[in-house]
Amino acid sequence: MAAQFGRRLAKGATTTAVAALAVAALSASQAPGVTADDNGRSTAAGAEASPDPSAGNGATGKSPYYTDLPPLNTPSPAPTDGTSTSAPVESEAGIPATVLDAYKKAAAELQESKPGCNLPWQLLAAIGQVESGQARGGRVDADGTTTSRILGPQLDGNGFALIKDTDNGAYDGNSAYDSAVGPMQFIPSTWAWAGRDGNGDGVKDPNNVYDASLAAGHYLCRNGWDLSTDGDLDRAVLSYNPSRAYLNTVRSWLEYFRKGTHEIPDGTGTVPDSRSDGSSGSSGSPSTPASPSTPHTSKPSRPGSPSPTPPSTTPPSPGTPTTPPPTTPATPTQSVDHLADSGTAKLAAMAGDAFTEKISTKAENAAGKGVAKVRIRYTIVGDTDATFTGGEKVATALTDSSGVATAPALQAGETAGSFAVRATLIGRTVTGPIYSATVTQRVADTLVRTTDTALTCTPGGQFADAVQVKATYKKAVADKVAVTATLIKSADDATENDKGPYFKDADGKTVRTLTGLATDADGLLKLPQLYSDDTTGTFVLRITTAGGATLDVTLTVAAAADTSASPSPSPSASS
Repeated sequence: MAAQFGRRLAKGATTTAVAALAVAALSASQAPGVTADDNGRSTAAGAEASPDPSAGNGATGKSPYYTDLPPLNTPSPAPTDGTSTSAPVESEAGIPATVLDAYKKAAAELQESKPGCNLPWQLLAAIGQVESGQARGGRVDADGTTTSRILGPQLDGNGFALIKDTDNGAYDGNSAYDSAVGPMQFIPSTWAWAGRDGNGDGVKDPNNVYDASLAAGHYLCRNGWDLSTDGDLDRAVLSYNPSRAYLNTVRSWLEYFRKGTHEIPDGTGTVPDSRSDGSSGSSGSPSTPASPSTPHTSKPSRPGSPSPTPPSTTPPSPGTPTTPPPTTPATPTQSVDHLADSGTAKLAAMAGDAFTEKISTKAENAAGKGVAKVRIRYTIVGDTDATFTGGEKVATALTDSSGVATAPALQAGETAGSFAVRATLIGRTVTGPIYSATVTQRVADTLVRTTDTALTCTPGGQFADAVQVKATYKKAVADKVAVTATLIKSADDATENDKGPYFKDADGKTVRTLTGLATDADGLLKLPQLYSDDTTGTFVLRITTAGGATLDVTLTVAAAADTSASPSPSPSASS
């Protein structure tokens, strides 16, 4: 490790300060029971409980990891502090778009399935940085699968843990020993129980950043750990790789990413330089193009091993034909020229309802032809509480064979008004459409009383029965609909009456118009108690709803009937 820190010092003397702070923070928060093994790696009591037989080796089999620390500069300096973002900060703080999307999607899923874990997506980003340099700079396709496999050295016990083959070479191409696989570097025996399908394609692939990120999230959220606490966070990370130096490095990147990061195009990220086994970044986590059925039996190179003979640098003789270097074919994402609307109908819904129409977008190349298998992100912008199905403000969708992606259904909130949905291509910056959507207030088209009891009152008294109504819209319950109740002069004169029945406000004062009322979940509304002054007669209470439903209720104020009996006439005197 001293050599690795020396290399970082050569880049910038301030990086050791970051390491010192990380170690100090770790020492202050380290849970009791953490000890070091014979190799100086830390272990934590209870940190390794899991179903796989190699639990003591963590998720990665103690495979090598990148030891580069983040720069001292914050990734997003305040605009007023006079600091400019240097190129190293820009490159190291940037996370490739698809990889970043995978981290955030996995954290959102864990927030739903295991809310008590409190997994921050920045922790997945920190582990992804340390394990694979963010999938080797974001070299993934639109599905999130790495363009070539990322493999650690074979774990043959020669400088590494001894883990004999458990997958018959299915994931790592090695039928003799296991190797850590993919952007989050799972060993096959751990992936067998921890693997997840994060991109919904029906396959659990450790080489897919969506699958691997979701698997890492579930792995870190085992044992009821709450990652918002220092002790459980340390236990979870140590269970991934039981090394104190590993924990320090992950924590350093976690804090760095928490201060801010940004999205960069796929494939443009930088690969770290140094690894814990002393190898360089370019050789410590090789991209292996071999098919899964091809066994890999060669041992990894280590410091001091003979280097392969470099290719000749002698220039060719004049006139000698030269073979041009092979070109890397453009990925589908790189071939997209722009995004266009693909027949999306008018987006409108009533508050609380789901939008019946979905957003449809087509990815096209410069010739106007659809591009399949690229990922489009949809983002809701504006002052609205509308979301996509599932409660998220951001959703992603994959284009089909014709280049068309369909966003999840929109769900209207309670806030009426307009908002926008922006479509962007994940992995590159291209022009894309902005969709307008409208949420209208809840309405009712029918309003009826729930009883037909006559409403009567004596002068200066109160009505015995309260008025209750039910609102419906297209024969369905109309809940949370705004209602206004006004005592008017007559059915033909909607002017507020100044005599007769009335309501009372909180201070007991006379009120003849009520606003701010709303029906309940069953479409019902019970009005407050009605009173009357000394004026007798027939009066009208008009109740209206948003949407135009109106109901006139008749109120009668009359003196009580005289029920006393008249005296009987005296009988005539008999003559």
